[in-house]
Amino acid sequence: MNAAAHQNPIKKWGSLFVLSLALAIIIIDTTLLNVSLGTIIRELNTDIVSIQWVITAYALTLAALTITGGRIGDLFGRKRMFIVGAIIFAIGSFLASVSTNVTALLWGESIIEGVGAALMMPATASLLIANFHGRDRAIAFGLWGGVAGAASAIGPLLGGWLTSAYSWRWGFRINVFVAAVLVLGALWLVKESRDTKEKPTLDIGGVLLSSAGLVAIVFGIIESSTYGWWRAKEAFEFFGNQFRFFDLSITPVAIAIGAIFLALFVWWEKRMELRNKTPLVSLGLFKNRQFTSGMITLAVISLSLTGLIFSLPIFFQGVKGQDAFHTGLSLLPLSVSLFFAAPISVAFAKHFTPKRLIQFGLLLTVIAIIALRQAISPSAEVSDLAFGLVLFGVGMGFVQSHINNLTLSAVSVQQAGEASGVNNTGRQIGSSLGSAIIGALLLSALTANITAGINSSSVIPSAYKDKIASAVSAQTSNVEFGGGAKLGTTVPAKISDEIKNITDTATADAVKTALLVAIGFAIFSLLISQSLPNVKNLETGKPASGH
Repeated sequence: MNAAAHQNPIKKWGSLFVLSLALAIIIIDTTLLNVSLGTIIRELNTDIVSIQWVITAYALTLAALTITGGRIGDLFGRKRMFIVGAIIFAIGSFLASVSTNVTALLWGESIIEGVGAALMMPATASLLIANFHGRDRAIAFGLWGGVAGAASAIGPLLGGWLTSAYSWRWGFRINVFVAAVLVLGALWLVKESRDTKEKPTLDIGGVLLSSAGLVAIVFGIIESSTYGWWRAKEAFEFFGNQFRFFDLSITPVAIAIGAIFLALFVWWEKRMELRNKTPLVSLGLFKNRQFTSGMITLAVISLSLTGLIFSLPIFFQGVKGQDAFHTGLSLLPLSVSLFFAAPISVAFAKHFTPKRLIQFGLLLTVIAIIALRQAISPSAEVSDLAFGLVLFGVGMGFVQSHINNLTLSAVSVQQAGEASGVNNTGRQIGSSLGSAIIGALLLSALTANITAGINSSSVIPSAYKDKIASAVSAQTSNVEFGGGAKLGTTVPAKISDEIKNITDTATADAVKTALLVAIGFAIFSLLISQSLPNVKNLETGKPASGH
């Protein structure tokens, strides 16, 4: 009988509540701002690209530092790092809540909060592995995964309500109080866990190379809407200096530089192992098929989830004219169905293997996004999207409640922090790339659609088309979030109505373009899931006979 079996039930399951609450606020902060973007853009006098950087940089900080956070937890104590992370997270949240410009918001929400989250997130999964075994672990991961998925959808609802009723700043102020609960709960309920076999060393070179690679790639993708995907729309400007790469945009250049840094990271990690030093990531971890296939499946489906949560608020606000709260309310079918589907799916584990349940969930997400894309049009009602949102929520519930257990059960408790860090890094890379790729494509498609719509209009006089197209295209941030285009002069009502119809159609079509990409990611994730092992008992690897 293991020690976990003798643990006080109140402390045992109370620790699950604390760890799940930590995961919830970390993930909620990745979607909290999505429905409040229009308000924040106007209040901080900025644009959509800058705010997109705030959202993406938070996920990017997590992606860059979560492995490091897991490694530090292994070496110095996972509970200890969880508590330190919660305190740093609270500091970042407070600074974000009092920010007066987008730079201050970036530092508070994306950087400082991100560092705190990078310490907390891997600790949550590794502490679950250390404190739960057998069926208890399956239940714990099912609830933990359900919280992860539900938090992604609850974020917009919470953010919308706070923005409409109070201020978007309260989304961050609440984190300060939640972090205090986490610290007290961890001190009382959570047992310490650490790797006692290794010396406390940290691979700084690995941290720098992996971080630089990820930042460069995401930077290139986000800036594609400004500088172009391949051919340069304009010279790249950095600290007041202009740089030209022949006819190339900064996008392929930055992505290539990022790929070089990641290749150097792999070389560096191999070098560390050959010199008998502790690498940031043990490359042998990726030889574990169960772990690797689970991590990649989660990363790719995160692209779809983030893209969906980023795109739909633009449709609700830009086309349907909803405020932040009603936008969050429109996404409620997704969050409710996910919240209930995740724990319910655990009951199916008696009859089906985790692999089949995950694949069923992925198949539902593909069908759901197709249904959502078909339902979107300028004349569509919010209720027309409810079926697709419910279906997507159920699908993600099945995926989230089993994928982490399947992935992390493949490693030993000693590797838990490192494996959890790598797994969550994959999730955050998916999230950051999802918002970067789909956000950039949506913005590019919107600009192109507006220009095409104005040029083909029979209502707008030909002599004014270029001027109006240029003015409207320059205000895509305002158009995306229902503010309409400000032309600065008196425009006949007939032309104003035509421009509104054109921008509504352009926005709906741009969202459909973004969802088409999300469908592709979901299908790719389903294909990758074929590599998951079809085992029934995750801790023993017992084959799934009869399934």
